[in-house]
Amino acid sequence: MSQQQPQQPARSGSAFWAVVITSAAGFITALDNLIVTTALPSIREDLGGALEDLEWTVSAYTLTFAVLMMFGASLGDRFGRRRLFVLGLGIFTAASAAAALAPGMNELIAARAVQGVGAAIVTPLTLTLLSAAVPPERRGVAFGVWGAASGIAVATGPLIGGTLTEHLSWQWIFWVNVPLGLILMPLALLRLKESHGPAPSLDLVGTALASGGLFGIVYALIRGNVDGWTSTPVLGGFIAGAALLVGFVLWERRVEHPMLPMRLFRHRAFSAINAASLLMMLGMFGSIFLLSQYLQTVGGYSPMEAGVRMLPWTAMPMIAGPIAGAVSDRIGGAPVVIVGMTLNAVGLGLWALAVEPEVSYSSLLPALIVCGIGMGMFFAPSANLVMSTVRPEEEGIASGANNAIREVGGAIGVASLAAVFSAQGGYESAFTFVDGLIPALWVGAGAVALAAAVSLLMLGRPKADSQAADLSKGTPAGAPATI
Repeated sequence: MSQQQPQQPARSGSAFWAVVITSAAGFITALDNLIVTTALPSIREDLGGALEDLEWTVSAYTLTFAVLMMFGASLGDRFGRRRLFVLGLGIFTAASAAAALAPGMNELIAARAVQGVGAAIVTPLTLTLLSAAVPPERRGVAFGVWGAASGIAVATGPLIGGTLTEHLSWQWIFWVNVPLGLILMPLALLRLKESHGPAPSLDLVGTALASGGLFGIVYALIRGNVDGWTSTPVLGGFIAGAALLVGFVLWERRVEHPMLPMRLFRHRAFSAINAASLLMMLGMFGSIFLLSQYLQTVGGYSPMEAGVRMLPWTAMPMIAGPIAGAVSDRIGGAPVVIVGMTLNAVGLGLWALAVEPEVSYSSLLPALIVCGIGMGMFFAPSANLVMSTVRPEEEGIASGANNAIREVGGAIGVASLAAVFSAQGGYESAFTFVDGLIPALWVGAGAVALAAAVSLLMLGRPKADSQAADLSKGTPAGAPATI
């Protein structure tokens, strides 16, 4: 017993540092999705450029982040997850400094694209490194902290960006990443253990097909409202993207070492949680984008003031995330995820019912709180569900796929809800803005409600599906298995 005593603190310390490092890395990469939005007017005033340049300042990061995420996971499996995690942090940190120092719009856009490359390597590896360091019985709480950090980063991007821009300068939305990256890189080398995936070679063809397909679709969605949904570039993006993704599926089914084994989708829980994640991010991401616009355009708040008034939503995941993770350890992740997405749908519906041109902020408060609780209940258990449906050596690929699907869902959400908003309203007055906002919120609520309905597929597992899960995890059929 005396020889076993020192081992437990070491394991606890390893798990602690894994939670801290991966959550911090996930925070800064998720933060850069929206942190730039409230700084765009200052960037345009300083660097010049047309509206299209400002669009690319946002979308360059989103596109490279989304299309390269699965490739980042594959690189980690092949060359070492800790090694690639540190390399990705280095790329992200250097690109952040380059963005802060950019003398013009072209240089800023290029730096944002490289930021996305670094984030695409780092993000999927956060979950695999965390999963390897934390015992299975404690992963719910660990994923809760990780999920809360990522959720808060997405939701507080406009607040942090507005605060830094208003009180310092727009360059500081990028400078803030540099010291964090410089701290995390040596910590990761010292505190995280190295691990590899089983694939003996990289699936370069599959990577090219998946990246090209996602690029085409995400590009078309982002440019749809600008170029027109029937324009040649947008239609070409949809058609080419869809064709490449079909080719990706066909290729992955026949290649010996696929980047994303299609058999994973035979597991009903894996397919359901990924479909639900896409729909959830569609409704949530698009609604956050519109809420920030509503508070500034109709409410008359500054970027920082608008961000402060979003805190009842953004603070809730910090509280609800760890609790949801602990509860999911006891009753399973599926019920927690379903309740969380249901609350999000209810919250968006409450928004749509309460929003008016001259509505008081207190009237919107219940919707903000309900959405915040629901978001916190979604992130951590959904991550645990994804990881629990695959073999340990395939966790990097599963994580990359789920994160890519979430990112694509966010792009779809901004594009689709903005399209509904533009069709029904506009920026001419508070009344026209609300005329467009209300139907957009109902579309977002419908998407999240559909996500909750899809998640019901994870509750009951017929015998055939249970056997498929056993085979995918390498356990004998009939052995105990839980989601």
